[in-house]
Amino acid sequence: MTTLIPSLNSETHQVPLTPANEPQYGDQAIRQAATEPLEKWPNHSNNDYTIHIEHPEYTALCPRSGYPDFGTIVLDYQPRDWVVELKAFKLYINTYRDCRISHEMVTNEIADRLWHELAPVGLRVIGDFTRRGGVKTVITVAKGDTGLFTSYVPNLL
Repeated sequence: MTTLIPSLNSETHQVPLTPANEPQYGDQAIRQAATEPLEKWPNHSNNDYTIHIEHPEYTALCPRSGYPDFGTIVLDYQPRDWVVELKAFKLYINTYRDCRISHEMVTNEIADRLWHELAPVGLRVIGDFTRRGGVKTVITVAKGDTGLFTSYVPNLL
């Protein structure tokens, strides 16, 4: 059920308000990404190559304070048999938005899941977190052969 509330110009425009207990399609997709295997595609190339993905909209909650944490999750991997579908990766990272989890733990969890599900030649996950209280944190987890990966330059924020 949708309720209309007046906007700033109530004579010409009304904004639909969805009740908080009504799950949206994005909520359902994120819930599914948390519990089901990631969508992946076969790697049809015999070349040695790397895939570099950056998700700049990571958010979670600090396990101590409950304040929001923000950052960029960077994934570099050399595929063997599988390539992760980009939307599946994005939705998986978004599963952390309401979790109380440390920078170190989330970076390790992401690396472990991707290593398990993709079984790549090499994998590197970098959690590049936004400064909080003046402190900058960058966590790197590497598994397998990481020789093809270029140097990472952290965000300045």
